[in-house]
Amino acid sequence: MTADELQTLIEDATADYAAGDSAAALAKLARATAAAPGSFEAWHALAEVNFSLRQLDAALAAAERAHALQPRDLFINTTLSRIWMERGDKTKAEYFGAQAKIGSWQDQLKNPDQQADGIK
Repeated sequence: MTADELQTLIEDATADYAAGDSAAALAKLARATAAAPGSFEAWHALAEVNFSLRQLDAALAAAERAHALQPRDLFINTTLSRIWMERGDKTKAEYFGAQAKIGSWQDQLKNPDQQADGIK
């Protein structure tokens, strides 16, 4: 699978989910992660879809795979924080929430001309 085909598959899965076809979205994301196990975007999308479907074990497994690929990513740390909060582990939720906040601060330091809300 080429990078473009992978991106299209992830986008199609996202569109399926937005249109209410969760089964098709999950099937496409399963294909994406099987074809490209190193794709952060595929694992993160799979984590988010599973989380929104309240499939917390599957969401956590996918989020952990994404996190292993990009541990400093702001969004995967936020996703993990939300998953752990829903699972009732406030300590882990706070840990990943803090990691997301640190990532946000690092981004702000790299781009001092931009405020957190994106307005100059």
